[in-house]
Formats: sequence, C-alpha cells, structure tokens
Amino acid sequence: MGLSVPTAFRAMAEEAGDQPVKRVGIIGPGWYGKIDLLRLIQVAPVEVVSMADVDQHMLAGAADIVAERQASRKKPRTYGDYREMLKEKDLDIVLVATPDHWHALAMIAAVEAGADVYVQKPVSHDIAEGTAMLRAARKHGRVVQVGTQRRSTPHLIEARDDIVKAGKLGKVGLAEIYCYYHMRSDGSPPEGPPPEYLDWEMFVGPAPMRAYNPSIHPRGWRGYMEFSNGIIGDMCIHMLDTVRWMLDLGAPRTVASEGGIVMAKGGSSNTTDTQVATFRFDGLDVVWQHRTWGSSPDPKYPWGGTLYGDKGTLKFSINGYDFIPNEGPALHRDVTMELEQYPVDKTEKDLERQVAPAVRYHMLDFLSAIARRSKPVADIEQGYLSTTACILANMSQKLGRSLAWDADNHKIVGDEEANALLQRPYRSPWIHPATASI
Repeated sequence: MGLSVPTAFRAMAEEAGDQPVKRVGIIGPGWYGKIDLLRLIQVAPVEVVSMADVDQHMLAGAADIVAERQASRKKPRTYGDYREMLKEKDLDIVLVATPDHWHALAMIAAVEAGADVYVQKPVSHDIAEGTAMLRAARKHGRVVQVGTQRRSTPHLIEARDDIVKAGKLGKVGLAEIYCYYHMRSDGSPPEGPPPEYLDWEMFVGPAPMRAYNPSIHPRGWRGYMEFSNGIIGDMCIHMLDTVRWMLDLGAPRTVASEGGIVMAKGGSSNTTDTQVATFRFDGLDVVWQHRTWGSSPDPKYPWGGTLYGDKGTLKFSINGYDFIPNEGPALHRDVTMELEQYPVDKTEKDLERQVAPAVRYHMLDFLSAIARRSKPVADIEQGYLSTTACILANMSQKLGRSLAWDADNHKIVGDEEANALLQRPYRSPWIHPATASI
C-alpha cells in the first residue's frame, strides 16, 4: 500500500501545521456543521471568525462552543444572512452545512468571495445546480472538498488498497449498497408560526414555500423533498460514492428506481420510506435499497455496502469491514475512534464518534489540497457525479422509468420531460445559478 494510512495523514497534519493560520467561516453551524467545524479546529491552526445561520439560538450556541474550543478563545462574528458574512471577503475557508436546497447558492457565493470551500453532501438539490457549482469552482480556481468522508476513512482506505486494488476480490460482478435505519419522521405535527428566533422565510429560501412545523427544523428537513434529496441523497450518496471510489467508476450510464411511501402514508414527510435503485456502470450494476421500517438482513451492517467478486466478498460500513475470501481465512477490521487522542470527543453532544476520525482526515486532505492548490480526494467533480446519480434515481422513481445519462453533456438521453426536471424552479427573488450564468 506504500505509505500506511496513519503515516500519510501525519504528513498532511505536519503540512497543515506549517501553513499560515486560516480564517474560517461557516454557513449552517447546526448538527453536522459543528461536527465538521470542531474537527477542523482539532487538526489545524485555524481561526473561526464568522458564522451565519437563520436560527439565532443555534447560531449563538455554536459561537459559544467555538469560543471554548479554538485557541484564541475569541467568539466568532454572527450573521443571520450568509451574504452579509461573505461581503467582508476576509475568509480563507468557508464550510457549507446548510440543508441541501441551500448548498449551491452558498457554495458559489463563497468561491466568488475568494474562499476555498468544504460543502456537505449531496452537493446540490438539482442537477443543474451541481453543474453550476462545478463550473464556479473551476472558474474561480478554488479548492472544493465535499463531505463524502468515506474516502478519508482509514479502514476503508485499507480495504480499497489491500483488498480491492490488490485483486483479492477478483472480478467484481455486483455491488449492493443499503440502509435500513428507522430514520424518517412518520408523524404529522401541527403547522403554525415559526419560533421568533427562526427566520423561516430565509430557511425556505429558493425552495417552494411550505408552512413551518416542528418536524422540519431542526434536523428533520431531510424528510421533505422541498429541502432535501431524501434518504437517497442522505445515505445512498455516501455508499455509492464509496463504491465509485473503490472501483474507479465514473458516471452511471443508466439509472432506474422504484419505490414510494409504502408504510407511513399518513405522515407529513414526503420522502420515500422504501426505494430500490439500480445504477448501471460499464460492466457493473450498483444496487441500492432503503427501508425505514422492518429489520436489516445483517444486523452488523444496517447501513453499508457489499462488493461481490469471483474470489471473495467485501462488506463495509462506517464501523468496519469484513473480507470473506473463497479460500483462506476471513479478515475483520473495526473502526478506530481515537477517543484517547481526542478525549473531548467522549463528551461532545450529538457527535458521531465513529465518524469523527474520518472527518478529521477529510479536513487534513482538504487543507493539503489548499496548500498545494490541487484537487482533494472528494473534489467537487466527484461529489457532483455521485450527487447527480442519486438525483437521477429520485427522478426515475418519480417518472416511473429508467433514465439514460449523457455525462459529457449533462443531459438525459431522449427524454425531454426528464430534462425539464434537471433545473427546478426557484422561488422569487432567488435566481437559480444555472439561469444566472447564462
């Protein structure tokens, strides 16, 4: 494998430590925004100077936590509108951790303001946004890392290099990816006025207006297609991107998906609770399935992936991997959580402890790319490819037919009805970035 995984990341950490202190801003310091930001503080000499969010309570709480955790003990400036934050043009790095429907406008504005960007997945809410984001990153020469941190997960790097790349699976003929978490809100909370500390108009932004209900914010917005790409965009993208990375796959040629709301027909959430999607690449099908009800076929792997080769099988997840060869002993690895190296992880509220190391290493890779002005491991183009495939799956499920994707021209082949869905309408006064760039 060459450099061991820890050695490679140690070199990145040394490189980050040799760089001038980076001035950091974040748009959306909610649950995962704080996970990302606090891991960045752990691995690099950064100064968090600005934060923006539509929820004043969330914003104030995040500012207090950052003041406790960063070396300067300074409290960041806070803004209710990210555009006011970016007007200062004093940021080296911007983290974008908003709901999906805000990723494109925020990321493009940040690169236009001269910042390098770490943007959460899926990169966009529609495919035309993703195309505009990729073009903006290249036009302005900015480094953009996407939060698909499986590419920086040590045990998965080991599985890719020592098993997949080493040929121990042989020819891979099928990949299955899946999620069986009960993660979808099935209730119908009453609609009403938003709390006074939440700017609901700004929260909705370019999305279609819908009334506030407490199952949407905080953290429940993924159950609503107005603001998210559903479970496909939340969970499938991670595992599809991992398979693409492990097997050096580009864009799928066709995507077909079926599913819907099978069990929770009375709730206010409008994302599917059951869905199957087939992503057909050259020579390989990658098949996704999610259910938000029932049990997992393998309790050890309620969310993960399986690569089937003619010499063996590899199962992987955020928690570890299992390699089962046709001949010889099986191999198991568990995630290393680094709780002794980073004891604050033991008590940090709502932290996914098994994911924290991967986020740290993903940040180090991002910082290394900034120092070298190179592409990070989860460059915006890779995030765009994985996001596009997931959005195509949702489109296929909605339309009831398979879609053939022309990746070179960013179009669906021979289907004008489907092509009309590549760019969703924006609510006034917001302007879609694909329209703005024409």
